[in-house]
Amino acid sequence: MKYSQRIQELPPDERPYEKCLHSGPEKLTDSELLAVVLRSGTHGSSSVQLADEVLHLGQNEQGLLGIYHLSMEDLMQIRGIGQVKAVQIKCIGELSKRIATREAGKLLDFHSPDTIAAYYMERMRHEEQEQMICTMLNTKNQFLGDEVISRGTVNSSLVSPRDLILAAFRHRAVYMILVHNHPSGNPEPSKDDLLFTKRVWKAGALVDIPLLDHIVIGDQQYFSFRQEGLLS
Repeated sequence: MKYSQRIQELPPDERPYEKCLHSGPEKLTDSELLAVVLRSGTHGSSSVQLADEVLHLGQNEQGLLGIYHLSMEDLMQIRGIGQVKAVQIKCIGELSKRIATREAGKLLDFHSPDTIAAYYMERMRHEEQEQMICTMLNTKNQFLGDEVISRGTVNSSLVSPRDLILAAFRHRAVYMILVHNHPSGNPEPSKDDLLFTKRVWKAGALVDIPLLDHIVIGDQQYFSFRQEGLLS
């Protein structure tokens, strides 16, 4: 359906708010859900049209979850989106990301690189800089916590094995897993990634805190050192 009319001119059962009341939020499109939160449009555009512009801003084709990587400045370029609406939209993006992460967390199994990558994917794949996270586990491979060890430049992350070992000691970890992202979207490890992982694996072995895996997050794809037999 095209919303060339003002919302008030639509039949009641086609207006997002009334449609939600009568049929439930699951019947609303992404644009309609966002329109309910925005509440109002601007001169010449309904709230649904405004929401549709947000969802298709730039190359964004990821629905509500894609809002996460839009900046306030990006959003406020749209006619009718001021600071208040931009804050509302950013909060929706953050909520979407947290819900996706929480859902992935229900399936989290630290023996499975698939579930680890899924858990960290939405948290890391939109980052414009590399960051390194150390995930700490106890004797039963249960989650103790994680810690951002380093935030780097667009193509490098400055961190030493000592930083990771100290983080593991702080959490009284028995095992650790490294997770870091590639802003390019390609998770294939670089030569530096390979050398660094080898150094961490050796350092962990020396202090009896084994490195179980190093997972590189790309855009909807990942690379597991453990799966590829590169931890030795």
